[in-house]
Amino acid sequence: MTPPDDDDVLQALGIKPELSRKMGTFGNYAISFSVICILAGGMSLFGYGLGHGGPVVMLGSWVVIGGLTLLVGMSLADVVSAYPTSGGPYFMAEKLGGRRWGWYTGWLNLLGLLGAIAGIDYGAAAFIGAFAQLQWDITPTPTGTMVIFGALLLLHGLFNSAGVRLVTILNSISVWWQLVGVAVIVGTLTLAPTQHQSVSFVFTHFHNDTGFSPVYVALIGGLLAGYTFCGYDASSHVAEETTDAQMSAPKGMVRSIWVSWVAGFVLIAGLLFAMQDYTATQNTATGVPPVQIFLDVLGPSGAKALLLIVIVAMLFCGNAEVAAASRMIYAFSRSRALWGWKSWLRVNSQTRTPTRAVWFAVVVPFVLALPALFSPAAYGAITAINAVGMIPTYGIPVFLALRKGRNYQPGPWTLGRWRRPVGVIAVIYVVIITVVFCLPQSTPITGETFNYAGVTLLGALLLATITWMTRGKRDYQLAAAATALPGEAAAFSEGGY
Repeated sequence: MTPPDDDDVLQALGIKPELSRKMGTFGNYAISFSVICILAGGMSLFGYGLGHGGPVVMLGSWVVIGGLTLLVGMSLADVVSAYPTSGGPYFMAEKLGGRRWGWYTGWLNLLGLLGAIAGIDYGAAAFIGAFAQLQWDITPTPTGTMVIFGALLLLHGLFNSAGVRLVTILNSISVWWQLVGVAVIVGTLTLAPTQHQSVSFVFTHFHNDTGFSPVYVALIGGLLAGYTFCGYDASSHVAEETTDAQMSAPKGMVRSIWVSWVAGFVLIAGLLFAMQDYTATQNTATGVPPVQIFLDVLGPSGAKALLLIVIVAMLFCGNAEVAAASRMIYAFSRSRALWGWKSWLRVNSQTRTPTRAVWFAVVVPFVLALPALFSPAAYGAITAINAVGMIPTYGIPVFLALRKGRNYQPGPWTLGRWRRPVGVIAVIYVVIITVVFCLPQSTPITGETFNYAGVTLLGALLLATITWMTRGKRDYQLAAAATALPGEAAAFSEGGY
């Protein structure tokens, strides 16, 4: 049977096709793989893992959480196939549960995406600062890091404004850069050291610096994997720019998870085997424990070369996240959910890209990160919304599809009879991991060590509630672009910015 035309599917969902459909199956997979970015999450949180359970928890939780994430991704992919739109989780929630479900899911997903951009690019700026210190003996400062951060955001804004074809090319390069990069890093760390850690150490050693009980630490130690496995909803956000989206988007989502799962395990195990001194690695003057491993094994020149691999991967990651977030902003504006929605909805007539939404996705994360100039804890509170905002939005559509039972109509990519058992496990996992994200992570609990994830989640829900009461109930409507009021149509597609 001939599959339905992509634009016909959109129109059946009440959406006017406006974006350029130039992304194939590989490109769709590449954007989610680039956003997950094991070379960003795995490297940035490696030091956290060393103090929160050590090797046995780092690798054990990677296996368990990676497997459970795959179940979540498969369950969400089933729903994506039925609703392949830029709105992603919020559109699915709206269709399956009603307007309020869509509104809350949209705000959580939006804030999570913006927090992710802030976290990714600010982290990349910090790694660039570490490289500058090694190369030119320049001591990083909060102001210098903020300047680099702003420059990275500007670069990503320019790349994304050029159109989806360039974004797809960069994401495709990103896939190979990450996979080859992992191979180079692990291969170098395997061949270069004269001494390696034992198999027993890598797979059984437990280390606890938190002051909490071993069982509790084993739970919160899984956040290394939990935070890394975020962002695979990017495949859904670019579905309106993907050919054969009902099959390509779910396939891309699932593939990005399992490839990251395998490659990430290899990366973390390779770093652990090559680590020369546990305490020195934790307390490294560079502030980045994997860099200390590079220095111990390869010396300054080799360390800088491997660090560059990681930095470039982070830049690809940030660029892909801006692409995903801008499409969500575009779609959410299409539903009249954002202030100034007519502006963010405009599509550049030359590139068929929502250019103003791109710059929204660049400017807002910069503003969110400004507290880092004064307080790392304040910045942590902002970026914590990344995981606690995004992961619940993966479980909500799955839950609502399960609740619909036989009334749910799947797309061509479907789990079939496995949808219910896999979906139930996925929803339970999403609830548990969201709670774990909010738990204290170290003692004593002070302003600097306090976990602000729970506070930011409550803040996001409060913002969604206030905006729902003040304007959402009145203005919010799904796929408003398809039913524009007379005189509004010109706002939806204009040349230039």
